[in-house]
Amino acid sequence: MPKTPAPPYQPCPVARTLDVIGERWTLLIVRDLFDGIHRFGDLQRSLGVARNILAGRLHKLVEAGILDTQAASDGSAYQEYVLTTAGAQLFPVVVALRQWGERQRFAPGEPHSVLIDKRTGKPVPPMQPHGKDGATLRPADTEVRKVS
Repeated sequence: MPKTPAPPYQPCPVARTLDVIGERWTLLIVRDLFDGIHRFGDLQRSLGVARNILAGRLHKLVEAGILDTQAASDGSAYQEYVLTTAGAQLFPVVVALRQWGERQRFAPGEPHSVLIDKRTGKPVPPMQPHGKDGATLRPADTEVRKVS
């Protein structure tokens, strides 16, 4: 459950999610944590973001329960940022954004980073939502039941 006060009532889960992670630097921070970057200075170098912006986004993510801080794993005086269970559950979101970007934001044959399944050494297959019967769901196959 988020630690920050809830915004004015919003019955849409997408809108509530974007209130927390819908800003560019926020998801790039989460991406870097998945990639094994955990220290403030390393995050700043990787992202090229101003210190004050990074500090603000990290604070917001900690307050929202997406990140936590812990003593540095090497025993130094530094602290590290780690994903909480809620933060780790953003992995499919980051993968879906990555895969959309691979298809829509690069020219054919243009080089880009690739997410690899360590077990097989092959690229992660495209993510698709599936129904209980295993069939791929398209937008036309779904509907949102609004709060009345």
